Amino acid sequence: MLLQFQKCTSSDLDLLVEIARKTFIAAFEKDNDPDDFKNYIDNAFDTKQIKKQLVNSDSSFYFTFWEEELVGYFKLNQNESQTDDKSPNSVELERIYVLQRFQGKQIGKHMLNKAIQLASQSNKKYLWLGVWQKNTNAIRFYEKNGFLKFSTHPYYIGKDRQTDWLMRYKLKKPQLDNNRGFKHG
Repeated sequence: MLLQFQKCTSSDLDLLVEIARKTFIAAFEKDNDPDDFKNYIDNAFDTKQIKKQLVNSDSSFYFTFWEEELVGYFKLNQNESQTDDKSPNSVELERIYVLQRFQGKQIGKHMLNKAIQLASQSNKKYLWLGVWQKNTNAIRFYEKNGFLKFSTHPYYIGKDRQTDWLMRYKLKKPQLDNNRGFKHG
């Protein structure tokens, strides 16, 4: 499978807001109170809110393309942009989403590998993420890919207090391959 990854810029704002809203709604709308969920979407995925994150030097969004079609995106945070564990030794994978019609094609695995590669190049020790405790498929996916639960934290969808598992992956230091640049060690 040939996927391309493109770091988002401010010119990608409208498309980023569109895919962010669409993928989050597809993943979680059915499991939440409609009013709480609508308010959350309207705030968390507001164009001004996403733009603020997009221009933050400690946050990076990446589009994922398969055969030139946008199929997903992910977001990495460092330093103070991390939502919880603000350790200088870690990178947060805050979002990783694949459009519904492309799920089941191993795209998420490739996206996760790219996020791990990018985090490793930052010379940090860990990549971490929060995943809703009721999202058992995602938890299994992360566990299968080497993530371990290390804590929990509250996550609010409106007034609904939910619990996220915090999961961490120990990064390997990148090694320089004289022929191709960085590779995993």
